[in-house]
Amino acid sequence: MTAESRDETIRYTADVVLLAADHVLLIQRRWAPHAGSWALPGGHVDAGEASLQAAVRELQEETGITVPADDMRQVGAFDGPDRDPRGRYVTVAYTATLPEPTAPTPLDDAADARWWPLTALPDLAFDHADILTATAR
Repeated sequence: MTAESRDETIRYTADVVLLAADHVLLIQRRWAPHAGSWALPGGHVDAGEASLQAAVRELQEETGITVPADDMRQVGAFDGPDRDPRGRYVTVAYTATLPEPTAPTPLDDAADARWWPLTALPDLAFDHADILTATAR
């Protein structure tokens, strides 16, 4: 280890890009950072949990919508050092597609949850616009 290197705490999260009929499901964040901003459903991976299970759980906890793990496809890992103002966060993003939008119920960390047309999205918190772009590839 050099004098310039240092350890940093890294937090592990999972996010979900849920699509239906050219819409994406977003939540309005209840808490800082980015309180009031729109974001993908997601959150921390719990101890002993894989990111896929966290994605399924967080989607259900924040929107009331359950998607089986077998229906999720991994988009990738996102680890930009400045993606979260609270410190270093690494997320694994997943996507799934429903045949039609299912009415969400904002729960837990979500002040609101709704389907947004992919052609008319609000500004998104964190690097969630980058995650959406990667999903389209």
